[in-house]
Amino acid sequence: MEKSKGAIEAEISKALTQWEKSYLGRGSLSVKTDILRDMVIVVLNGILTPAEYALCKDKEGLLSIKTTRNGLVESGQEELKQIIFSITGQELISFHTDISTQSGERVMVFKLSGNLEKELS
Repeated sequence: MEKSKGAIEAEISKALTQWEKSYLGRGSLSVKTDILRDMVIVVLNGILTPAEYALCKDKEGLLSIKTTRNGLVESGQEELKQIIFSITGQELISFHTDISTQSGERVMVFKLSGNLEKELS
């Protein structure tokens, strides 16, 4: 039986939460995944620790947290690529991520080799 778009989105959210916990040592408070054309867009909330929020009060601390957090995620890119491939069956063309030090929210965009949304409709 074919999986629905919603089921795949939920599976990606769950897998990325598990990855965060095992790779980064802690997970986000909530995760929402959306499949849009040839992209998987993941928004993770509650990423930063209270200590990191405190550091983000000045520009130097803010840039330090952004650089460190993005570097950690980028270093796990091969695992992320495997997770997305195993769930979607699609090769990853590119991966983009950024974190908001205001909201503590991370956005991940996985660009796929094909139009997954169209395949699922």
